[in-house]
Amino acid sequence: MSITQLPLVHRKKAGRTWRKLRQMKALYLLMLLPAVFVFIFNYMPLYGVLIAFKDFNYSKGILGSDWNQFAYFKSMLNDSFFRRALWNTIRINLLSILIIFPAPIIFALLLNEMKHLPYKRVVQTISYLPHFMSWVVIGGFVYQLLSPEGGIVNALLGLFGIEPIYFMTNSHLFIPVLLSASIWQGVGWGSIIYLAAISGIDPTLYESAEIDGAGRWQKVFSITIPAIMPAIIILFILSLSSILNAGFDPIFNLYNPLVMNVADVIDTYVYRKGLLESKFGYAAAVGLFQSLIGLLLVYFSNRLIKKFSDYGIW
Repeated sequence: MSITQLPLVHRKKAGRTWRKLRQMKALYLLMLLPAVFVFIFNYMPLYGVLIAFKDFNYSKGILGSDWNQFAYFKSMLNDSFFRRALWNTIRINLLSILIIFPAPIIFALLLNEMKHLPYKRVVQTISYLPHFMSWVVIGGFVYQLLSPEGGIVNALLGLFGIEPIYFMTNSHLFIPVLLSASIWQGVGWGSIIYLAAISGIDPTLYESAEIDGAGRWQKVFSITIPAIMPAIIILFILSLSSILNAGFDPIFNLYNPLVMNVADVIDTYVYRKGLLESKFGYAAAVGLFQSLIGLLLVYFSNRLIKKFSDYGIW
């Protein structure tokens, strides 16, 4: 059916739509490239998820391979190494939410209280730099820093008569080291969103609070934090989606066989099963399980938060 065959009301609506499209055609063209990129690299590979449900055979292909009756999922749940990786992933992510997630918020609030602008810009610039460093570089830096032979930390401890500590081979110290390195790497970059939210606060609110006699901390807790609460809640909900994703890069570049009992997570487990052991279907099943749990956590956490506040992703 052509536009001329539509009723008058629908023709007018369609005409307005086409006019808007013509007016914003440059913006749609700019959007086209990232949309194609997302489609090719994010949606087309979803076809390969089928190997999680099949006994994949190279000669038969994905569609020609036989269904495995959820054999990989049953094997996954019965694997003690998977259960260990699952527990380690949940533990590291819960600690990350408690420790790493508030760090950019606190850092943004502290930066906002700086009145000396040149010093503030220098601090911001320095705090952003680690984000652009590869975890390979950061991992090497951490190993050198904590080395029992020549490391700065152990050298300082030696001044107080403390014997060298093998930080990177101590299973009790691995997670604190991992969290500390993650904070250092991401706190500056993570604070950008909160600083942007703070910059949108009406300055007259602070002026009114000063007239009423409010101190610095009172203004932070009564004006700044409530104003950036929507950003905090949205990022918190999104962080829950990665509760089963502890991050491959930081752990892979910091862990070693001596700390596998606390450092082996789902991402490194999938790496071993998929790439080192060539169990592609099994690795796809674990990854699908990981994604499904993340999706459910986002959905139910968003619904729960919407019940108690006006904020949410949708």
